[in-house]
Amino acid sequence: MSLAACALVLIGGFLGGVSRFFLSGLFGRSVGETFPWGTLVVNVSGALAIGAFAGAARAVGGIFSAELVRDLIVVGLFGGYTTVSSFCLQTLNLALDG
Repeated sequence: MSLAACALVLIGGFLGGVSRFFLSGLFGRSVGETFPWGTLVVNVSGALAIGAFAGAARAVGGIFSAELVRDLIVVGLFGGYTTVSSFCLQTLNLALDG
């Protein structure tokens, strides 16, 4: 793992964590906290986003499949945003790879 990869994961993780904090709190305050709606919205949107990114990387390639871009977006941003998205991507990859 290079220093550049570590820096990109750090930046992405910071942005993902702040996004999770903001969106989860926003939904929690707007619809009430009797059910963790904010967490649900963050986890579902994160899973959809990582799926879209993974699909684009497979279909389009190019910048989407570059290792440092994946480090920034998938590991950093989506990893900081939601851990459910990582689980969903691993499950999808297992299913696709047989």
